[in-house]
This record gives sequence, structure tokens and C-alpha cells, in this order.
Amino acid sequence: MSKETEKQRWERNFADLLQELRVAQTGVQILFAFLLTLPFSNGFPRATAFQKDVYIVSLLSAAAATAMIISPVAFHRALFRQGRKPELVRFAHRMASGGLAFMLLSMVSAVLLITDFVLSRPIAILLTVLTGVWFLVFWAFLPFARRNWGDDDVDDEDDDPHPLPGD
Repeated sequence: MSKETEKQRWERNFADLLQELRVAQTGVQILFAFLLTLPFSNGFPRATAFQKDVYIVSLLSAAAATAMIISPVAFHRALFRQGRKPELVRFAHRMASGGLAFMLLSMVSAVLLITDFVLSRPIAILLTVLTGVWFLVFWAFLPFARRNWGDDDVDDEDDDPHPLPGD
């Protein structure tokens, strides 16, 4: 099994991050576009002051998520061919994490806005809390609880005197 160089590792990390950002970017752009058009829909004038406040929170957090998730592209342009991939990867990681946090806030507040518009406030709050917990389970709790999933497997591979081809 060949070991990758530090430069190869940074290149791989950057490529992995870009793939993750592509997925997140699509989601946040669709949400942001929906939120941008919402005030121009026929039913928006019927929204309560509370719903309009929730809308503003959702809109601004979607804007923040969009800015943070796309910012590694601008950072890459500024550092292009300067051999600063480690700095770029660290920055992109922080921006992706912050962007996901703002996207979580935007999605949960969008759920609150819509459920409060069509259901009673207590039911809307309950569904919004459940939605927030659901996102946190899959976006935070499970990933952090399983951060070391592969550690045992890596140790086992090193002990295997007959690794499989391609391992």
C-alpha cells in the first residue's frame, strides 16, 4: 500500500471539500432563490409580523450560508498557484462548517415560517423543533460521534500480511 505525500493529501482534501461544497451550494442556492421570491407571492401580504420576522431570519441566514459556502472559490482565485493549499483547505473547511450552520438556521426558520402560516403556532413550533433536532442528529451528532469510525480498520489493515489488491 503506497502512502500519499503531504502535498497529495492536501490536494485530496481540497478535492473532497469541493465535492462537499458542490452539494451544499446547490441546496442553499435553491433555498435562497425560494426565499427571494416569497415576498412577491400572492399570500405573503397575509403573513403576520412574527412570520415576516422569521422570514427575515431565514433570508439573511440563507444569504450568509451562500456567501460562506461560495467563499472558498474566491479564496482559491486569490491564492491560485501560490502553493498555499494547506491554508486554502483550512479556510474552506471553516467556511463550509459556518455555511452549514447558517444553512441549518435558514432551513429550520423556513420550516417555522411555512408551518406557522398553515398550522397553529404550537404545532408549528413543535414541528420546527423536531426538524432542527433531525438536522442536528445527521449534521452534527452522528458525524462527531463517529469521527473515529475508520481508526480500528486502519490498524487492522496494517496488521494484514496479505492485503487485497487495490487496498
